Amino acid sequence: MKKNSLLYIACLSIVIMGCAVNKNRASAWEKYNVGTILFEDQAPETQGSGIYHQIIPDAESYIKEQARTVLATLYNSPKDSIVPVHQIHYTLKDVKGISAKGGSKGNIDIFYSTRHIEQSFAQNDTAKLLFETRGVLLHELTHAYQLEPQGIGSYGTNRVFWAFIEGMADAVRVANGGFGPNARPKKGNYMDGYRTTGYFLVWLRDHKDPEFLRKFNKSTLEVVPWSFDGAIKYVLGEEYNIDDLWREYQIAVGDVEA
Repeated sequence: MKKNSLLYIACLSIVIMGCAVNKNRASAWEKYNVGTILFEDQAPETQGSGIYHQIIPDAESYIKEQARTVLATLYNSPKDSIVPVHQIHYTLKDVKGISAKGGSKGNIDIFYSTRHIEQSFAQNDTAKLLFETRGVLLHELTHAYQLEPQGIGSYGTNRVFWAFIEGMADAVRVANGGFGPNARPKKGNYMDGYRTTGYFLVWLRDHKDPEFLRKFNKSTLEVVPWSFDGAIKYVLGEEYNIDDLWREYQIAVGDVEA
């Protein structure tokens, strides 16, 4: 195999530093029951399957480790009101796409595409594939454990609901060093979900309140009907406005001029 690229060595360094910072908080989750992990390889004949087993020999332990990272990012302690997860059925599949989460009522299904594994390993870069696999898993596990907005419909019927769900999933990935350099989308709107929302939420954590992500997740229990602006006021105070904060963020990261 070729030497790991400097790019992904740098990214992995960010992951290591982030883990060190959160060591004490993460330790509180060591005995927390993240749910039963049922790992299933439905594509053992594929090259991607072989690669996955090579880089992650113990999938159950690996998934549990990332689950505890997600929980430590979303919640203060195991005593919080946490979404119950009874089982995570994690499957390798020979399908198009990357990964997705399904299931309900504590029984979660997540698939990971062996085709995507093969594409990510096209240059035989183990570090790159590990980095991508961890980042994707952080995103999908967030969907398993995150709280959901109330009083505004559902994921499929309300854009605010959708933007919160996908934005928080990528925020957890960003917060734990799960994206490489230059992954942040430029401009857009906080309602765009995924990385656009995710990077914004992490910026709020870094510049407004170090507990922002946990409080923002908890806002879904307290702000009903839920809204981005209502959640911002719940976390930061009535004097804050979501649109003003978005503009402040855009100026700070250099996407627009003051």
